[in-house]
Amino acid sequence: MDSTPTLSTRFARNTRMLRGDQPLSEDQMRAAAPSIFAEGKHASRSERYTYIPTIEVLRGLRQEGFEPFMVAQGASRVEGKAEFTKHMIRLRHAGQVQTRPEANEIILVNSHDGASSYQMLAGLFRFVCCNGLVVGDVVEDIRIPHRGNVQGKVIDGAFRVLEEFEAVEEHTEAMKALQLRPPEEMAFATAALALRFGERSVEETRGHRPAPVTAEQLIEARRHEDIGHSLWSTFQRVQENVMRGGQSGRSAQGRRLQTRPVGSIDRGVSLNRALWMLAEEMRRLKG
Repeated sequence: MDSTPTLSTRFARNTRMLRGDQPLSEDQMRAAAPSIFAEGKHASRSERYTYIPTIEVLRGLRQEGFEPFMVAQGASRVEGKAEFTKHMIRLRHAGQVQTRPEANEIILVNSHDGASSYQMLAGLFRFVCCNGLVVGDVVEDIRIPHRGNVQGKVIDGAFRVLEEFEAVEEHTEAMKALQLRPPEEMAFATAALALRFGERSVEETRGHRPAPVTAEQLIEARRHEDIGHSLWSTFQRVQENVMRGGQSGRSAQGRRLQTRPVGSIDRGVSLNRALWMLAEEMRRLKG
């Protein structure tokens, strides 16, 4: 397998993302997400703000066995904030034996411009499609303000998330075992369509623009491995089509277009979590 990291702009037009099959080096991360290495806090931050560059926290995590496999950084339209802007790192722990089609990942989000505290979430990475998932309400996310012993609190938080992956695996296996009927797959895709495009309001008509694609398109498989009628397979097809875009559709005016990837770190995390929670609700209804 080629272990050369891939720099991708499909994550969003204003977000750079780098993912590798092997842990990323600091030079690789600096090229894709320089705000991880910010040398100070933004001028808007008060004296109470404890400045520790994310790279120092990451070095502490690496000493505890956590390695970065993906980094992303958002853009900023505010002059002077680009080097402090929000960034995301997805890490795996060396102590976890990889025997499943998915890898457990701990997601670390931070910024040095006041837009974010340290935030830690549970995630999964699917090898077959190189897709990064964000776990919904199975694991409580951890937020650590920029005060006090930030590095120690982040390391403790990473181990707390790590301990919850057994529950994540149980929920994942339950989704794989649950078969959906075609109308149930359509119901799932229709709800996902509303999550992705339902906010497209039109002030003049006080209504909504039609979504550029259909629910049927969201459940289309991009590869043979994703064909199937389990809740997990349906969830994965919908999640990838929603998050990555690239599907042919039409605008409200009837023009041909291709759907875009989700546009920011915040939107990506929130939509990813919402899709997971939608899958969990379907599992409870069917259970």
